[in-house]
Amino acid sequence: MNLLFSTQRYFQKILTHSTGIKVLLLDNETTPIISLAITQSTLLQNEIYLTDSLHNNNRDPIHHLKCICFIRPTAESLSAIQDELRNPRYKEYWLYFSNMLKKSEIEMLAEADERELVREVQEYFADYAPITESHFSLNVQPYTHVQQIQLPPTTITLSSLVNQLPAATAAKKTRGSRALPLYGDSTYTWNISTGALERHVQCLAALCLSLKKKPLIRFPRSSKMAKKLGQELLYQMQSEQQLFDFRLTHPPPVLLILDRKHDPVTPLLTQWTYQAMVHEILGIENGRVDLSGAPEIRPEFQEMVLSTEQDGFFAKNLYANFGDLGASVKAYVSEFQAKTVSSKLVAGKIDTVQDMKKFLEEYPEHRKLSGNVSKHVSLVGELSRLVAELKLLQVSELEQSLAANESHASDLKNVRDMIGSPQITADAKLRLALLYALRYQKFNGNQVVGIVELLKQHGVVEGDAQLVYVLLHFAGHGARQDDLFSNANFFSRGKSALKGLKGVENVYTQHTPALVETVELLLKGRLKDASYPLLDLPNDLLPSASSASNNNINNNNQSGINNATLRPIELIVFVVGGTTYEEARAIALLNDRLASGQGFSGPGPQPQPGARVILGGTCVHNSKTFLDWLRDLAHKFPEYLDPKPGLLGTPGGGGGLVGDSVARESGGSMNLGTGSSGSNLNQQVAAGLEEFGDAAVDGVRSLLGRVRKGVAGGF
Repeated sequence: MNLLFSTQRYFQKILTHSTGIKVLLLDNETTPIISLAITQSTLLQNEIYLTDSLHNNNRDPIHHLKCICFIRPTAESLSAIQDELRNPRYKEYWLYFSNMLKKSEIEMLAEADERELVREVQEYFADYAPITESHFSLNVQPYTHVQQIQLPPTTITLSSLVNQLPAATAAKKTRGSRALPLYGDSTYTWNISTGALERHVQCLAALCLSLKKKPLIRFPRSSKMAKKLGQELLYQMQSEQQLFDFRLTHPPPVLLILDRKHDPVTPLLTQWTYQAMVHEILGIENGRVDLSGAPEIRPEFQEMVLSTEQDGFFAKNLYANFGDLGASVKAYVSEFQAKTVSSKLVAGKIDTVQDMKKFLEEYPEHRKLSGNVSKHVSLVGELSRLVAELKLLQVSELEQSLAANESHASDLKNVRDMIGSPQITADAKLRLALLYALRYQKFNGNQVVGIVELLKQHGVVEGDAQLVYVLLHFAGHGARQDDLFSNANFFSRGKSALKGLKGVENVYTQHTPALVETVELLLKGRLKDASYPLLDLPNDLLPSASSASNNNINNNNQSGINNATLRPIELIVFVVGGTTYEEARAIALLNDRLASGQGFSGPGPQPQPGARVILGGTCVHNSKTFLDWLRDLAHKFPEYLDPKPGLLGTPGGGGGLVGDSVARESGGSMNLGTGSSGSNLNQQVAAGLEEFGDAAVDGVRSLLGRVRKGVAGGF
């Protein structure tokens, strides 16, 4: 499963089906996709003379050239291609669509082709943006932009294909990613009117078709949106059985649909690895970075292209932390200097005809290397300047403490100090308040209300300060499924404590995204069916009748599945609401570990040999887009702006968390009785041990065995 390879395979077919010099027409949806998947040199090698926008009505007729169209079958693009066929500007047309065409749409195209210039119509399912080989995005913003900027169609030349968006940040957002608000009447239902659900289903179907997979679908039990998306996708696969008629594999691939609201922490954190850091501080839009606002930046670097396919240094340092990145840039500069001297490209070293010939041969590569070195030096320099100016080291240390550790007294003091500091930006203050509220929402004695008031007193506008309550309504304790902070019960707290005993290698990267643990559990076959059920189970994977009776299978046939089925080799993870580059890095590192055969530490099940994971989502968030999403929710659901009764723990009371997940799920308290009723203890201990982690299983079993003997014997 390689996303770049899958899309590049399609584009290679598109570009080579017709011979000779050609024009390539794209729409606003497919331009970012093709710019991420293939290089400018690939287009040149395949005789693409001009790349243009389908919606540009000012294109000049070039009747002696063939035209290749790669578009998404939206109403706007289909209408534009019909107009093009009625008034053709080119010799003949080869039409390729990034998703499924309806029969009625094909008939409309045939009617418009009055001069019979269309030579081919094909569906090539590249309907997602392949960021890396294991990370993709639908390029959909899950909220409405405050100000939509209408941009006129522009011609996209070969030299600016990847550089297809204007410099203005707001304009880039509008052109680069379509705004489709996700939520309907509540944050638990899809907004049908915007077409967001349909877009997600179509793109996930295209993803499965491009990878040639028909996966089983799992989802969080508490996420109605994930379940609805899975149901619609399953219906699509069943309706298009001929398209999804792939060879069965055992174990079958799995699509795990997650919900962004179940982990609101990760998008709020400052990042310290190269790709994630650039996106957090500067923003990456379809592989492009806008540096036009940086002081003393050279004109050619005001907009940069960051591509793992075209830039070896970026690919090598994609997940490098900021400290190592500085050393890598220094080594890169030294390498360039050494090559310059050795190749006699410095002034005064070209003395003979052979020197001139060598110079002409090496100059293009030298110039490319020179530009790339200068690009990364400028980019890292701007990151360093902003880290110091925005006090990100101080802010990030507290963010990581709030995300990874629990110490209410010191956290409260530090958050108050940061909010009161005039050197900290309003957005940073707001993020710290949000993280504090998420961790201590149900803590008796929390000061969430006081923190909100403190924000208002120190430079944060009232509407933004109230986003604390919006986030708690949207993704707080009652809206999440899993134990995000590992503090819901004795076992999860013990697990968190054990992690702390191992020490911290880097205080700025303590946090691990929540989906990593979910993915690891699924790969090990230990992700609970009750929490993450299967939508459907193919007949050939259903357990036998005797096995069903022994395992007490429910109506959905989601229990009693053999362990091999539960441990997939191929796993697709999709996050409704968007992913982050921190999560993409975690998945990439996990894939590296699996490819090397390392597996997971500790006893217990291991993943299948050759297991691989890909990650995708609605969009790729940084803290700015996530805060914009919350602002949009505040506008749509004004009732979220106030702390309703029950939203918070008891303010000003004693310490401790309100409630316990074990008691909450079982509907009662833990029974420590002996004899027949002691089975409750066994069940609770077994569940707790699984949550506690493999590394501590033996020791905890011994401890709890002694405790149980003491209970039975009356101590």
